[in-house]
Amino acid sequence: MLRIHSIAIRCCAEVGRIAEVVARRDAALADQLRRAMASVALNISEGSGSQGKNQNARYFNALGSAREVGTALEALCANVA
Repeated sequence: MLRIHSIAIRCCAEVGRIAEVVARRDAALADQLRRAMASVALNISEGSGSQGKNQNARYFNALGSAREVGTALEALCANVA
């Protein structure tokens, strides 16, 4: 398994803690944040077991989900300010 997988799993735990707090104000955004972070870890795992174009596609999906997590966190910061 790739080393990044264990980092993604740790991020799932951290994002989960953030999402618990966020859910009090915006349950939908908290749910989206959790699902996007889980998608990062899942796509990394799936990509490591794939080959060729499928492998690249899974890694690009993981990247897209990671960007989604980042944007959700930015939206949270903008909403709090």
